[in-house]
Amino acid sequence: MREHSQTAGPSFVAQLRRRPEAWLLAVIAAVVIVFSLTARDFLTLANIIDLLETYSVQAIMAMGLFVVLVSGGIDISFAATASVAQYCAALLATQFGFSAPVVIGFGLAIGVGLGCLNALLVHYVRITSIIATIAMMSVSFSLLMYFSGGKSIYTLPDWWTNRIVFWRMETASGDIVRVTLPIVAMVVVTLFTWAWMTRSSVGRQLYAMGGNAEAARRIGMNIGRLQFVAYGYLGLMAAIAGLLQAHRVGESVPNAMYNTELAVLSAAVLGGASLTGGIGTVPGVLLGIVLLAVLQNGLNLLGVSSYFFQIVIGITILVSTSITVISSRPGRRHRIIAGAPSNG
Repeated sequence: MREHSQTAGPSFVAQLRRRPEAWLLAVIAAVVIVFSLTARDFLTLANIIDLLETYSVQAIMAMGLFVVLVSGGIDISFAATASVAQYCAALLATQFGFSAPVVIGFGLAIGVGLGCLNALLVHYVRITSIIATIAMMSVSFSLLMYFSGGKSIYTLPDWWTNRIVFWRMETASGDIVRVTLPIVAMVVVTLFTWAWMTRSSVGRQLYAMGGNAEAARRIGMNIGRLQFVAYGYLGLMAAIAGLLQAHRVGESVPNAMYNTELAVLSAAVLGGASLTGGIGTVPGVLLGIVLLAVLQNGLNLLGVSSYFFQIVIGITILVSTSITVISSRPGRRHRIIAGAPSNG
């Protein structure tokens, strides 16, 4: 009996780490039931579709962050990257009148470039990933605010702001429900990330590097190249998210995406992505986003202060980090934030 009681705790934690999707689904179901009973407008088709569109931008960034976490690193600068890519693309469109392909390509290139700069700092300069990306977040956002003066751009071209609707219907209550570009983009990005990370050799190498970078190096994996791929992919996802955010709201606001980092990180670790690398699934991360979306929306409908949601995010990160440490393999260094070996 004593032996069983000593091992029951760790085995339960290990089960949570191995199957985060199962308990996430259970928690989501419980939360949905509670809010549907307490908030009249919660469980409606219009509210669900609105939730999907509202959180599509964060979901896209979460897919990129998931890749970096799996590879053994961490990136806090992606929201600043999204803001910089969005605003620079908006300037190119409004001040110089470039066409849609040029503007979109320019914005995506900025995102990839900033992501690769993070990889350069981590791999070649050998700065710990969280320190490098916090510094990049501060520099990128501060430069953006300095040169923009904090001024929004309201005159985006029609091709950017016109809503693209793939499906439309009117509900019995008279609400108009639309499946728009951000929702479709989220689905495409999610499916691509899942296929890439589970079906390609690069995805398998990223998992291997996150699990044990030194062992991956010894069997011939190019650690530097993989880090550039991971951080560059997150930069690309951040840029896509930034462009879609401007499309949703019809303007480019330099600080609109600032402060979303912890919510996205919280969703990723809720979904089972380990802060020490090598662990995580795309469905888990997506469910993490769904849980946070449901929580925030339900609390808003009930009139609960937004600060309470920030408390939930903080507790989520603390608990997930604790589980990561408890379930770490014997002898493995418990680097909670810095991630798995990120300097190759």
